[in-house]
Amino acid sequence: MTAPDENRFDWQAAENDLTDPTTGGPDAEVVDLDAARSRRAGTVDPDPGPDPDDLDADSGEGGPVLVDSIDAQRRPRFTLAGLRDAQRRPILPGWLRSRSEFAGNLTWATGLAGHGVLYHGLRVPKYGAKLAWRAPSGLGRVVGGYVRWLFDLEGEPVRQAVVRASVTKPEEAKTYETLSRRRDRRVRWRGLTAVLLFVLLVVGVGGLLLASTAVQVAAFAVAVVVFGVLGAPADRPLLDTAVVRTDAAPLTSTEVFTALASLRIAGIDAAIRRGDNGKRWFPAPIARENGVGWRAEVELPRGVVASAVIEKREELAGALTRPLGCVWPTANADVHPGRLVLFVADKDMSRAKQKPFPLLTSGTVNLFKAAPFGTDPRGALVTITLMYASMIIGALPRFGKTFALRLALLLVALDPRSWVLAFDLKGTGDLSPLEPVCHAYRAGDDEDDIVYLVTALREVHAEMRRRTKVIRDLPRDLCPENKVTDELANNRKLGLHPIGIGIDECQRGFEHPKHGPEIEEICEDLVRRGPAVGIMLKLATQRPDAKSLPTGISANAVLRFCLKVMGQTENDMVLGTSMYRNGIRATMFSRRDKGIGYLAGEGDEPVILKTFEIDGPAAEAIVARARKARERYGNITGHAAGVVLDTTAVRRDTILEDVAGVMAEAEPKLWSTVIVKRLAALRADVYAGFTADQLREALKVHGLATKQCWGEDTDTGESGNRKGFHRADILTAITKRDRETGNGKTA
Repeated sequence: MTAPDENRFDWQAAENDLTDPTTGGPDAEVVDLDAARSRRAGTVDPDPGPDPDDLDADSGEGGPVLVDSIDAQRRPRFTLAGLRDAQRRPILPGWLRSRSEFAGNLTWATGLAGHGVLYHGLRVPKYGAKLAWRAPSGLGRVVGGYVRWLFDLEGEPVRQAVVRASVTKPEEAKTYETLSRRRDRRVRWRGLTAVLLFVLLVVGVGGLLLASTAVQVAAFAVAVVVFGVLGAPADRPLLDTAVVRTDAAPLTSTEVFTALASLRIAGIDAAIRRGDNGKRWFPAPIARENGVGWRAEVELPRGVVASAVIEKREELAGALTRPLGCVWPTANADVHPGRLVLFVADKDMSRAKQKPFPLLTSGTVNLFKAAPFGTDPRGALVTITLMYASMIIGALPRFGKTFALRLALLLVALDPRSWVLAFDLKGTGDLSPLEPVCHAYRAGDDEDDIVYLVTALREVHAEMRRRTKVIRDLPRDLCPENKVTDELANNRKLGLHPIGIGIDECQRGFEHPKHGPEIEEICEDLVRRGPAVGIMLKLATQRPDAKSLPTGISANAVLRFCLKVMGQTENDMVLGTSMYRNGIRATMFSRRDKGIGYLAGEGDEPVILKTFEIDGPAAEAIVARARKARERYGNITGHAAGVVLDTTAVRRDTILEDVAGVMAEAEPKLWSTVIVKRLAALRADVYAGFTADQLREALKVHGLATKQCWGEDTDTGESGNRKGFHRADILTAITKRDRETGNGKTA
């Protein structure tokens, strides 16, 4: 600030304006700085100014109009409406409100106490020997300490120091004399107590000599214990460690703020530069959750979304100095995209001991109800409802995709009413434990295996059409929602039992050059219409892209389980469109997080879970129990009953010639129903029971579709316009096939 130029500024006139009441009174203003600062801080209500009603509208008087009123700029006050909408925190902690969690904690505490009792009880002889060995040392410590106290040896260094100082300072001799007198008085008094203690000791020893042997032994044992404890070295405790504790450090708001600040996120950095210290980032205190970790809700600065933090999970774990498997950031979309929920577990989720599978040794499953599937980072049980939902499982190789599919099929197998169809196109036999209960089972991706898959899918597809007719004809009071219910599934006469189909490495089927289009079409129809009639398709793939997992299938699957994937495309292909943008990112899982993934479709929001670890022998034991339940129910069918699936109709590649052979040149168009009758007469061993629908599916592989044909059934005399095939199309398909394969030989 520069001073006014004295040659141009009239100081005398300015002073007169300030002191002259006639001119300076109305214009001069003394500013109260303290009041002004208080108004800026919001601690004192500002001057409300004149009443707007008293101002002349035409005069133009009045201050500037604020866009937001003073009340709007203040923090909201407590109101009845606000309190009515406020969230009430639970009175009792979660572990007290949950019977299962309370019982689990009680069982754990009882087990821990029992472990301690057994551990130390087994080592009682060892502890006794250590006490006996240390007792002489303890006795020596007691006697030595008493002697030092009796003769006041603790003060001897002080007295010696005074003697040495008196050589150069004669006045210190008086100090020594004073100390000596005090020491003598102290020793005389302590000597009297020593005599009294000696008398008591003699009396006690005499009493013990006259007492019984049991009393003498007890007294000796007590003395050994006391002197043994007193004689223990400081670095060698008497008791061994029964339980090694590895307590994790508590999570604090300062630690979270510092960690978030180190992530180099633009919005957070800008807020910190503006002076934001993070005190308003925490709408609720950081608290323990389920006794296994800390939960922090963070209100990120405006413009920062939780997904930006989730993407940097590894850096966040490093900033918190915690193992990566302990740090689990998620977004609370129910509030807004900027609300971060950070759970920091005490133990790495991938290494922590998981609760045992609840159905490992007993119990069955009702597929219409939730069944256990895994545990979340807090250790809480996560369930899944398989009925009315198809499922997609995607992950990189060796991250638990097949195990998750096998677990889902085990849940299906534990419902005695269900059919299980398992197809392991990877060919390693990971689904082989399910074979004893499978209606259809195959491992491998050879031509025979793919043909088997197509045949089984055709059977299920035909079963789906049958079920739609059954449901359509049921009375409204029995089937009000036009879908299979638990009660309808129990009615064995209707044949509406649940059907669970699992295909591992499904891309091997979809990409098959010959049968791939048919497999894709059937699976897409099963995903769309199957859940309503009790058919659940579960597909697993290690390459979740549009070619391996057709969009018509992925877009209609309700349940999605995504383990570790590499990019946004794979993430959204499995979990659903925009999941990556909304912060649901399976890319954040590390290579150590095997079996851990996002489950979407079961609840309102996707959840992180670790599937139950069921190895091969455990799966075989569960299947053995499931088969016994099925035997009691009377539901051993198909492959499990030793029935061989007839794949002749699919294996024969002469169906084009057979159809052309039953269509005379004088009959350029023929109904499908007439064709199947003639095929049955031509090759009864192959086409017995062959239906028009099966004919349509068989010819669809060759690019043929039914057309409206005017014709007549000579056997019944019926005539009209019905679906059938043109002979010219059949011949064209034969020519095309022969050209592609060479002289009519099949590929």
